[in-house]
Amino acid sequence: MRIAIVEDEAIYAEKLQEYLRQYSRDFGQELEVSSFPDGISFLNSFKGQFDLILLDVSMPVIDGMETAKRIRNTDSNVVILFVTNLAQYAIRGYEVDAMDYILKPISYFAFSQRLNRAISRVKSRAKHFLVISVKGGTQKLDVDSIYYVESQGHNLIVHAGSGDYQCAGTMKEIEEKLAGHNFFRCNKGYLVSLRHVDGIQDGCAVINGEPLLISRARKNEFMEALTNYVGGMVL
Repeated sequence: MRIAIVEDEAIYAEKLQEYLRQYSRDFGQELEVSSFPDGISFLNSFKGQFDLILLDVSMPVIDGMETAKRIRNTDSNVVILFVTNLAQYAIRGYEVDAMDYILKPISYFAFSQRLNRAISRVKSRAKHFLVISVKGGTQKLDVDSIYYVESQGHNLIVHAGSGDYQCAGTMKEIEEKLAGHNFFRCNKGYLVSLRHVDGIQDGCAVINGEPLLISRARKNEFMEALTNYVGGMVL
């Protein structure tokens, strides 16, 4: 479980780290913790790599609410817990889908209870994500939301439910990243998600209404992979 602490007051940052170590001992939960002194330093290093963020509301330059809004621009799934001494601000957390808030001064009992719920939510989602570099930053995509990946020269276009995203890379690299998630090459230029294949028509795999040509060389292997996938989904 990867946790980020974003807290400008050293005394509270240390207290949160202490409580996380105690929680890890008490519940046998392995935690990987990173600490950041403000929202700017956190956002500069954030690439969708955390499962849970403990986010102070009152911070200089960029406060916790603005930091959370920017987090949500690239990651709609990470669990956010606000840490604050002002409950009325924390209640605004619904605007950025914050799960809960922890009031200062922080007690271990209240902290551990909220952390329990947060970790349970992280585990219940149990999703897999692909993080790609896009113009102006990074994008974290739920693997299940990806329809297919298209190769265009030296770039890739990832077609997903939330939109199309262009990134640098090769088909081989993206194929390795998505290995084990039921993706298969229907031709040289397309890596498709078998879960989103709606049918086969005129030698094409139909995905989200788009026909993607299945090459003659790959047809037998593709159809076998699709048959195995569909067969494994039948109850």
